[in-house]
Amino acid sequence: MESDTPQKPAKARPAPKNRVKPYERPRGGQAKAISDLVPQIGRTAFRRFGFVQSSVVSRWPEIVGDAHARVCAPESIRFPPGEKSEGILQLVVLPAHAPLIQHVIPEIVERVNRFFGYKAVARVKMRQGTVQAPAASERPKSPPSLKPIPMELGDSLRDIGDPELRAVLESLARSFGDGDKETGER
Repeated sequence: MESDTPQKPAKARPAPKNRVKPYERPRGGQAKAISDLVPQIGRTAFRRFGFVQSSVVSRWPEIVGDAHARVCAPESIRFPPGEKSEGILQLVVLPAHAPLIQHVIPEIVERVNRFFGYKAVARVKMRQGTVQAPAASERPKSPPSLKPIPMELGDSLRDIGDPELRAVLESLARSFGDGDKETGER
């Protein structure tokens, strides 16, 4: 049913003038070095994929040793909701080495927890896949010392079977032999 009274067209309200200035970032200030910004960018990406600290990935050969780092790599660490401990470390392992890594999982968990300083990892899940071998970081070897070992210490060092231990003890003995014999000072 239509009414006989004519309807007035609705009045259009005038658009309010926006007098609020949009926010602009203040200009100026000190320029930041790219090296200061990169860890923040990397941190975001690593956290997105499950890593609390990117250094777990970058220092993996130091954490588990070079032999294990060649055959396995960390993929992520997943923590229970709201927790930062008792997480699950997910590893990618070369298929032929999976049984070996499965036997050394307790050692890997211990080393990762020692790296974090608390019990960050409680379990490890393995996934077989390809692992990129870590870059060979050649540590420069110290030149052999030409200083003689004191005679009273040299005889006792010859009986040591471990070559690394013998080299360390010989180095220590040489440092004792540096002193000036007349004054007793170094």
